[in-house]
Parts: sequence; C-alpha cells; structure tokens
Amino acid sequence: MRRHLKILEFALSALWRRRFKNLAIVVVYGFTIAVLASILLMTDAMRGEAEQILIGAPDLVVQRVAAGRHDLIPVDYAEEIRGLPGVGEVSPRYWGYYFDAFTESNFTFVGIDDGPPYELELLEGRLPSAPSECAVGEGVARARSTGVGHELTLISHDGLGVIFDVVGEFQASSSILTNDLVVFRNADLVELFGIPEGRAVDLSVEVFNDGEVSTVAAKVKRIFPDTRPITRSEILRTYDAVFSWRSGMLLTVFAAALAAFCILAWDKATGISAEERREIGVLKALGWSTRDVLELKFWEGAAISLTSFLLGLIAALVHIFLLGASLLAPVIQGWSVLFPEFRFTPSITVYQLFVLGFLTVVPYVASTVAPSWKAAVTDPEEVMRG
Repeated sequence: MRRHLKILEFALSALWRRRFKNLAIVVVYGFTIAVLASILLMTDAMRGEAEQILIGAPDLVVQRVAAGRHDLIPVDYAEEIRGLPGVGEVSPRYWGYYFDAFTESNFTFVGIDDGPPYELELLEGRLPSAPSECAVGEGVARARSTGVGHELTLISHDGLGVIFDVVGEFQASSSILTNDLVVFRNADLVELFGIPEGRAVDLSVEVFNDGEVSTVAAKVKRIFPDTRPITRSEILRTYDAVFSWRSGMLLTVFAAALAAFCILAWDKATGISAEERREIGVLKALGWSTRDVLELKFWEGAAISLTSFLLGLIAALVHIFLLGASLLAPVIQGWSVLFPEFRFTPSITVYQLFVLGFLTVVPYVASTVAPSWKAAVTDPEEVMRG
C-alpha cells in the first residue's frame, strides 16, 4: 500500500509540474461532462415528473377524433362504455388550455365535481364548491400575484371578462402538475370555454383489472370507431419518446463539445510528448518497472478524469436543480414551461453515474495508459535519446 501511495504522490506532483496544460484539459473535459450530465439528468428528471403525474391518471381515457383531430365527445358514450365487463366508473372530463395575455403563459384548466383530478395537497384554503370559485397552483398564484382571498380575472370564450374568487392554493409531488394548474367547478369551466351541452372533452374510464385495460380499449374502439382510447402506459411511452427525442436533439446541438472531447482523447491515444517519454526513460533507468510506470500513468489519467468528472457533475447538478436548467429547459420541456422559477425535483441514480463515467472516464484513462506502454517497455537509453 505504501508503494502505491508513493506512486500516487509522484503522479500528482507530475501533474502539478504541467499544471497549465492539465488545467486546459480539465476545462474542456469538465465542460463536456457537464453538457452530457445536464442532458442526462434533465431527461431523467422530466421522466420522473411525468411518472408522478400519471400516478393519479385514469386507467383509460377515451377521446373522440374528427378529421384526425381531438374533438368533443358526446356524454352519452359513457353509458355504453360503463356496461362493458370489467369497467367501473366512467366520468366525463372537462379541461383545456388557456393563454393568459397578462403573463404570456399557457394555463391548464381542469373541472371537478366530486374531488381533485389528482392527489393534490392544499397549502391553504379549499377546493371550489360554489359558482365563480377556483383553486390555483403555486405557479399561477405567483405569476398573477393572487392567492386565497383574492380574485382571478379571465377572458371567456365570448370575449367577456369573468372574475373568480380564489378559495384554495395547492401543491403536488410533481411541480409540472401544479405550476400552471387552475381548478374550477365543471359548470364554471363549461361556461368559460363555451362547451356545448351534452359534450365533454373526454371520458375517464376506470378498469378494475390492470391486465384488461388494453382489452377494454379495443372493445371501446370497436363500439365507437370515431374514438381514440388511450391507456396510461401509452401516455408514459409518449412522454418517454418525446423526452428522448428532445435530449437526442440537444446532443446533436452540442456535438461540437463532444467532438472536442474526441479530439482530446485521440491526441492522448496517438502518443505522448517528448518530455513525458524522457521522464519514463529516467524512471526506468532508476529502477522503475513497467508495471510501476503504467500505474503512474493510470493515476495521472484517473486524477484528471475524476477531477473533471466531479467538476462537470457538480456544474450539471447546479445547472439543473438550482438554476432550473435555464439553458436546456426551453428545448426539453417545450411550450409547457411557463415560469422561470420552475424547479426540478433533485434526483440522481447510480445507473446515471455509471453510464456517464463509462462514456467519459474510462476512454480517457485508457487513452492515457495505452501510449505509455510502448515507452515503458522500450530500453531506457533509447527512450531518453528520443
């Protein structure tokens, strides 16, 4: 152990002698890791947020399609769907998106009758139970400078202003769910959006057996050919595909950083400098074995790699979880990002660290040790002569 520690100490001193060169390598290396880690961490954080949203999602959602577009569905469809084997409650849902001209943001409006559509925790107040009442999420309250005891003014479908009393403010385990959410009574939302009588936005279907969701969806499609049944698993796969596509697009944008890292690794793999060769020759002449020289170069590569890895990872964590991914959020999240104060729930796994380390640390350490082997097995006198 003492011998290994001495070799490590010598490796660190050798790196310090070439500190300016190594500092440049650490900056480029760390930046590359920060970019890759930011994309990886943000994509997984968004998947986690989507999974939190879907915990309270219906087993099956039935939409009506007209001319290839989502259309309002007749409420009468619910009666026939409710009669299918294995189906429980079938409820019409009223929801939609609202562009707020005051904040230039999109709000999500949801109507309720019996209870909240998701597992929402009230911070203050209660859910709407009387006409012209609403409950808002933390993001909406912050953007419109409102809260419990205040009012929320909106523009209805016919261009008239409508005033709602804010009676509750809530939060949930997912920031995406509540940041832009406003909850109304169903009757108020129908009037606000001008939804015709006997129509709903879609139908929420409860299926007793999770293994029969696909079967029920197929039966609904057969009975009502103009509908589009969507299962919870299909929604999750859609989220995953969208986030994966956007993260891949970001990797393409930052291809220059990846190219810089590849050039750096290639330069290290194609050979070592004359100074490093003479240093290896001197060490061999002093009695160092080939194994000791390779261990020395391993520690040098590991020190630079781990330093760059930690700096890049810390920079990515700060960027994603403290600064709200200000550089990447508009691309990954898309139009649903409403407020700059949005924060991701901190999350990092061993698998993420392993993938990131395998793609960055391992290639660099290998490219540092490999070219040193040839100099280490060559006669010291020949090496020192160049």
